[in-house]
Amino acid sequence: QAQLVESGGGSVQPGGSLRLSCSASGFSLDNYNIGWFRQAPGKEREGVAWIDRSAFNTYYADSVQGRFTISRDNVKNTMYLQMTALRPEDTAVYYCAALALSIESMPTAGPNINYWGQGAQVTVSS
Repeated sequence: QAQLVESGGGSVQPGGSLRLSCSASGFSLDNYNIGWFRQAPGKEREGVAWIDRSAFNTYYADSVQGRFTISRDNVKNTMYLQMTALRPEDTAVYYCAALALSIESMPTAGPNINYWGQGAQVTVSS
């Protein structure tokens, strides 16, 4: 069964760091543009960071630019989101995703997404 499985969420104090991982099984991430969305309570799901299948192009939301770094390891069939200088407003459920269509900007969270992770809670609080 093709799926994405996330790990690495948790609670951290403001200014702290976390790394999310997302491993694919049943399919190869090589063929996909991959990235992360997040959804806070009462808010729409928003794009956070994406990396294209070549790994040459990355896209970040303005709110995380300079603090978050997305990467991919096609050998391990895994993507990562390194989050630093975390803020309370980063609190959300984070979802990894894979998209076969070509991208030239941050994708939207819609039916275009081929695979979703199960979600990982990130809580930033003192």
